[in-house]
Amino acid sequence: MLGSEGLVFRFGPYEVQKGSREFRKGGTRIKLRGQPFLVLVTLLEHAGEVVTRDEIRQRLWSSDTFVDFEHGLNTSIKRVRQVLCDSPSEPRYIETLPRLGYRFIAPVEVWEKNGTKEPIPDSAQLGTVKPESARVVETSVVASPPTGKATANLEPAHLAPWPFSLAFAVLAGAVLLASAGSIRGLHSLSQVLSNIGGSAPRTYNSLAVLPLQSLSGAANQEYFADGITDEIITDFAQVGSLRVISRTSAMRYKNTSKPAQQIGKELGVDALVEGTVERVGTRVRVRVQLIDAASDHYLWANVYDRELSDILILESSVAHDIVEETRGQIAAQSEFHNSGGSRAVNPQAYEAYLQGRYYWNKRSSETLTKSIELFQQAVSLDPKLAVAYAGLADGYSILGSDVLPVEVAQTRAREAASKAIALDSSVAEGHAARALVAFYYDWDWKTAGSEFETALRLNPNYATAHQWYSYYLEAMGRFPEALQEAQRAQELDPLSLSINTTLAGKYFANQRYDQALAIDQRVLEMDPSFVPAHRCLAKVYEAKRMWPEAIGALKKEVDLSQGNTRALADLAYGYGLAGDRAEALRIVKQLEQLSAGKYVSPFEVAKVFVAVNDHDSAIRYLEKSYHEHESQIPFLKVTLALYPLHSEPRFLALAQRAGLPEN
Repeated sequence: MLGSEGLVFRFGPYEVQKGSREFRKGGTRIKLRGQPFLVLVTLLEHAGEVVTRDEIRQRLWSSDTFVDFEHGLNTSIKRVRQVLCDSPSEPRYIETLPRLGYRFIAPVEVWEKNGTKEPIPDSAQLGTVKPESARVVETSVVASPPTGKATANLEPAHLAPWPFSLAFAVLAGAVLLASAGSIRGLHSLSQVLSNIGGSAPRTYNSLAVLPLQSLSGAANQEYFADGITDEIITDFAQVGSLRVISRTSAMRYKNTSKPAQQIGKELGVDALVEGTVERVGTRVRVRVQLIDAASDHYLWANVYDRELSDILILESSVAHDIVEETRGQIAAQSEFHNSGGSRAVNPQAYEAYLQGRYYWNKRSSETLTKSIELFQQAVSLDPKLAVAYAGLADGYSILGSDVLPVEVAQTRAREAASKAIALDSSVAEGHAARALVAFYYDWDWKTAGSEFETALRLNPNYATAHQWYSYYLEAMGRFPEALQEAQRAQELDPLSLSINTTLAGKYFANQRYDQALAIDQRVLEMDPSFVPAHRCLAKVYEAKRMWPEAIGALKKEVDLSQGNTRALADLAYGYGLAGDRAEALRIVKQLEQLSAGKYVSPFEVAKVFVAVNDHDSAIRYLEKSYHEHESQIPFLKVTLALYPLHSEPRFLALAQRAGLPEN
């Protein structure tokens, strides 16, 4: 019927006559011709459904044309919106699904010229998907969420069990769930299989959640979309058999125009999740699509619509719904943990938490301080919000290295981590934070190791926990294992400057200097101003006795850090190794003067005295470091700069007091 030339479409004040190609508003004819008119008709014929860009191209742009399809379609959509007085950010008629296509969202009446009327239902009323449909049908629900599940009339029983990893995407295409406040439409199973190029389903082992696009149009709401992205990544990361790319790498693709194939290749993943976030009053609507990265085919799509107070349930549903129907294939490999996703939260508290994570991820002293303020605001509004306590612990742990007094940082970090675990023992971030406190501040090696292992069992894809655990293993003298953990962190977060620099450091600790050098250079290609990479690069040059290169890298570290006392100590150590004792001691004197107003690490100064062969002064500064409970003490026995002290009885006694292992 919809292919008939005699159709008349009516919506709002508008009327479109397909055969005569007439477009009217309130009875008045409006000029709309050519491709824009045909695009509008195509969308009207499939009102309530997503029409992909590829489907529009195949229908309206012939294969032998040389017209720029992308430009032509964008121009056509823009023209249609102009005559409809429609907005892409707040659409009444045409909704854009990024990188997928378009959907006509208003109620439409379809008439034959003989007077027969056939309405196309409002998309908000669509509750079923016809099995023969090969197109995504998205729907929005504003009623209270249903409690049961409904399935489309498809029969998957003849299918043999598939390897999981991400074959869930294909199997999910055969099942229509209606739960967690959403009604979702899926590709038919036959199209999903044909899209991925064969009768046998493809196995997926890795996934990246790309930054969700905010449809609010306000720059100050970006934190909300970023925060939702973070939490969905966290939920997916709990599937142990699936490699999930971490936030740092994924966020580099925010607002990208790169095709799926290129993103998949750069991140080394099989599938991508992308979508949008929209806030309307107290409700949140999240649209997500699952894409085959190799072919750019869409495998699955869904819309979630909930009250902001149910945001935890919404977030966990995105990942949970995909694995739900294939739980039998993954139960032996991992347990899907729903961290806090079963209860309502205070909306203002959760917003404060998302803002806190937004600032925490920036990792400067100022933004970390701001994140702590926001996490504190979150827990004051919702004292049972475990993830906010975990955020507090993370903030205090990192600030304790440079800004806060050690005793303040360790006490507050310990309290916050313990509170997070007490509220929800399945929050991996809480266990990782507790491990960090035990490692850096309590020097409780057994608890630290146990808590790191618990965090990684709860969230095997938690890249930062793998990174932190690698430091612990290095301090314990377990160098090969430390390298393996750093490699795992880098696999999960391949574009993270911090994690790549950590990996270079672990190659350095294993005396694989060429690999360390190559990674450091790659990091500096990504960001020439990244200070830790210059520091690590200098260590490699020092080990290779390349003194001019080492001093050059250290000077760069000082310049970029604006004279940071740690950087000055590193430069002094470099001069000492290079044989310039006078310059090394001059900088030490400068540091002593600066210590009146700035924090100067005794541990770092001790290394300078080792370089100039003054072991007595070095031991004295290490004793001071021990009594100040510096976070570098765990690395006392594995720091290359201190190796010349290993035969000193006073050094060995200090290591024994710290409880460091004999190896």
